[in-house]
Amino acid sequence: MRLEHLAVWTRDADSLERLRAFYVTHFGAVAGPRYASARRPGFLSYFLRFPAPGPDDAPGARLELMTAPDLAAVDLAAPARGESIGYAHLALAVGDRAAVDALVARLRAAGVPVLSGPRETGDGYYEAAVRDPDGNLVEVMADPRAAPGVR
Repeated sequence: MRLEHLAVWTRDADSLERLRAFYVTHFGAVAGPRYASARRPGFLSYFLRFPAPGPDDAPGARLELMTAPDLAAVDLAAPARGESIGYAHLALAVGDRAAVDALVARLRAAGVPVLSGPRETGDGYYEAAVRDPDGNLVEVMADPRAAPGVR
């Protein structure tokens, strides 16, 4: 069994495009064509595929970005306030520690909010926490297979 994809709602078509551009630009995701539902007017989505972590690995995870006109209004500041029931974060393994450091430096330079790290966590991960344009928490982490003794 494997996780097929994670899906995230966003508020409108402009936000959908901003999120697509964020993950394509900063994480090397490849976006499929934009889907517009014929049965649900206004529903739009993209599937993004992340690169495989290594040359011998299967293709990376997928993220579906979605919007629809009938979404309930959300307080976009709320995700930054703390934890809540539901979606917690998306963790993307980007290679070794040097790859994490380099990506976080590029994200910071691009004005992406970096909340913590890079640092080694108490449970042995090397990671940093950033926010995407909608405020969703994204962990940028070293691939656990890249460091012996790290899970």
